Amino acid sequence: MAAPRATVLLLLLVMVAVASASGGGTRELRGGAAGRKVGGRTEVMDVEGDREVQELGRFSVEEHNRRRDCCGDVRLEFSRVVAAQRQVVSGLMYYLRVAAAEEGAAAADQNGGGDHHARVYDAVVVVKPWLESRTLLTFAPAADSS
Repeated sequence: MAAPRATVLLLLLVMVAVASASGGGTRELRGGAAGRKVGGRTEVMDVEGDREVQELGRFSVEEHNRRRDCCGDVRLEFSRVVAAQRQVVSGLMYYLRVAAAEEGAAAADQNGGGDHHARVYDAVVVVKPWLESRTLLTFAPAADSS
């Protein structure tokens, strides 16, 4: 009787060891996102065609302008989002590269046909869809922008 009991116990220990080793200590997304860690940043593909990302870029410029109205600073006009990353947190955090020009410069560019006066800014926006909430965390000139 002791032999079958020891075999079952040994088999159970092996199964637990295999199950814990296959977890690897990191959680990964399932369903087509194998290898990507939960909470990691992912590049947003087709940024120019992603309406949500473009709307968040517009929101970040408008919110920046709203916060700066009290100071008499130059207002910015949204041009487009040129790059974006998405991260799952308690909601979705977006890291955006936003092209924007000083107010009035965008109209001059449309007549001239380019984004010559646009500068690039880094913005971080948190979206909580279940609360219908968007919050601009940071908005600043990009470090590598001229």
